[in-house]
Amino acid sequence: MITSDLPLVEEILSDWRLALAQDYTPYRNHVYRVVHFCRQFMPLDELRDQQVQVAACFHDLGIWSDNTFDYLEPSARRASDYLIHTQRSDWIVPVCAMIEDHHKITASPDPLTNAFRKADWVDVTLGQLRFGLPRERVAEIRQAFPNAGFHRLLMRLSCKQLLTRPWSPLPMMRW
Repeated sequence: MITSDLPLVEEILSDWRLALAQDYTPYRNHVYRVVHFCRQFMPLDELRDQQVQVAACFHDLGIWSDNTFDYLEPSARRASDYLIHTQRSDWIVPVCAMIEDHHKITASPDPLTNAFRKADWVDVTLGQLRFGLPRERVAEIRQAFPNAGFHRLLMRLSCKQLLTRPWSPLPMMRW
């Protein structure tokens, strides 16, 4: 089932609307796609689903909050701050693991972290990597939450990184 309104996502992203500026809708839709793809990889109880939503909101946020393409640590730090502020400190380990490992090339031993990693890869590759998800389901989720320029944004940021720091073109990638 596709859920077009996730209150927790809306609450978190509303605090970052100004920082995201024109990238708000593209990023919001990316967050929704990642949550929905993650749900396809494993059944999530309410707690894990909320943890996935928090991780999805923050996983790339360091790009805007800290103005960096090396954004994993700043994104995890922002998520930790949010979790402490909302009395969810016990979520820091699973949420930060999802954020810190979402660009891993190899599988994560933790099933939730790995599901999140695969979900982000499905979205970033426009469904070219599906990890067994049916093509039709990927298309359905992508249609529900249009790209809105998200991948164009990624290409622009990647080119800027390559031109300004050619020795570190993809600093967020992990093995």
